[in-house]
Amino acid sequence: MRRGSMFSRLLLGFLAIILLCAGILFSLSFFHLRSARIESRMQALKTQAREMAYLATQLSTDTLSRAFGQASTTEKLMKWKADRVYQDYNAYIIVYDLRGNQRTYYNEKTLQDESMRYLPSQEEYAAYLSQVIQGQEIVVQTDSATGPMFTVIVPQTQSSLIHNRQTITGLVLIQTAAQTVHASYRDLVWQVAVAAIAISLAAVIAAFLFSRRMTRPLIAMEKAANQMAGGDFSARAPEEGTREMLSLASSFNQMAEKLSTQEQSRRDFVANVSHELRSPITSIQGFAQGLLDGTIPPEEQHQSLSIITDETHRLSKLIQSLLSLSRMESDETSLNFTNFDINERVRRVIIAGITALEEKELEIETDFQADPCYVFADADQIHQVLVNLMDNAVKFTPPKGRIALTTREENDTVYFTIRDSGQGILPEDAPHIFDRFYKADKAHTTGKGTGLGLAICQRIMEKHGQHIRLIPVQTGAAFEISLKKGTKTGGKHAPSSESQD
Repeated sequence: MRRGSMFSRLLLGFLAIILLCAGILFSLSFFHLRSARIESRMQALKTQAREMAYLATQLSTDTLSRAFGQASTTEKLMKWKADRVYQDYNAYIIVYDLRGNQRTYYNEKTLQDESMRYLPSQEEYAAYLSQVIQGQEIVVQTDSATGPMFTVIVPQTQSSLIHNRQTITGLVLIQTAAQTVHASYRDLVWQVAVAAIAISLAAVIAAFLFSRRMTRPLIAMEKAANQMAGGDFSARAPEEGTREMLSLASSFNQMAEKLSTQEQSRRDFVANVSHELRSPITSIQGFAQGLLDGTIPPEEQHQSLSIITDETHRLSKLIQSLLSLSRMESDETSLNFTNFDINERVRRVIIAGITALEEKELEIETDFQADPCYVFADADQIHQVLVNLMDNAVKFTPPKGRIALTTREENDTVYFTIRDSGQGILPEDAPHIFDRFYKADKAHTTGKGTGLGLAICQRIMEKHGQHIRLIPVQTGAAFEISLKKGTKTGGKHAPSSESQD
């Protein structure tokens, strides 16, 4: 995946979401504001109609002005207001006097406009009148030959001093074309559009910065992954960004650390195998060549053949250990669980190694808390673990030393411990003793084993779901294994004839 492609797709996704949200916001805002603006315009027309109705009521009291044939102040004010309504709303006004059945037209020049040539019919007027007499205010949209019209009608009232009530004396009608009212909100389109564009730009910038912040660690992680694919396991991802990114980078770095460790183990394994194989092969080749070309005198040929035989056995043992470890790690070996006496297995291991024990004059101590002590495990596999631990104890215990073997039960678990009086294991070597080919003597001294025994033991115990561990002691070395407690019933298996170092 290309870096630019990932960033572009993420940014385009953000932009699409932003534009969609901006479009929805624009539509909702526009329709809401349009409705509010129309309502405001109609309320304004109502207010103008109410004021005209009030002035029309006052007009009837200006008898003095009419007596001299002059226009009253109220009439002048009504004409001025009608002109303002025409200028602001392009509307005309009709005042109906119910008492004299008289109509007065204001803004008659409006009626000269083709689009405004619409007057209520007798039926419409009668319907309006029936509602106005009840004191209602009317806002209605009607269709004319020239288009839709908005009509606002309010009652004209006059107080009665005799009956102390309001009397409907007429009505005021203000009418204008619908497009005149609609035109008042067209400027909202630009206002809302400018606001939407500004918000979208701000959101785009924020999305760009956010996507950069999101993709930067991903791009760095991709680069590190490519380096690892090329064999460079030192690459690491920067731990930055959101909490999820931090978690992902941390997991990636942990994976990289494990891969680096495994790669180093693989290289060490290859180097160790090469070293361990080269030593016996070199010895075999050297002595065989000396026998062939006659450089080894006849009296030393028997000794040379003995060395070749020993190195052949050592080579075979190494190969067998490698095959056994390989089967263990590839899960090719299946376990055959049975109930058997672990104490009996320990005794057989001691008897099998009696020759080496007598050569070094080693003292064997056994402390079996329960005898017999049954465990539920693979008898052959556990026998191999016991042989490996016993061989190591004999190998590193000095002559006339002591080896202690104990078994004990705790709840549903049986623990076997082997302790020797040797030189012990240094603290710096303790974390690595279960590593393949690891030896405390870094020179890999010939005859000191292959360094695979404890690694095989650990893998066997892991397959059993149990543990093997090094126990801290003051002198010598001590190892402990755990096993599931068994029962007396169950078959028994003879120990394997193979033992691993």
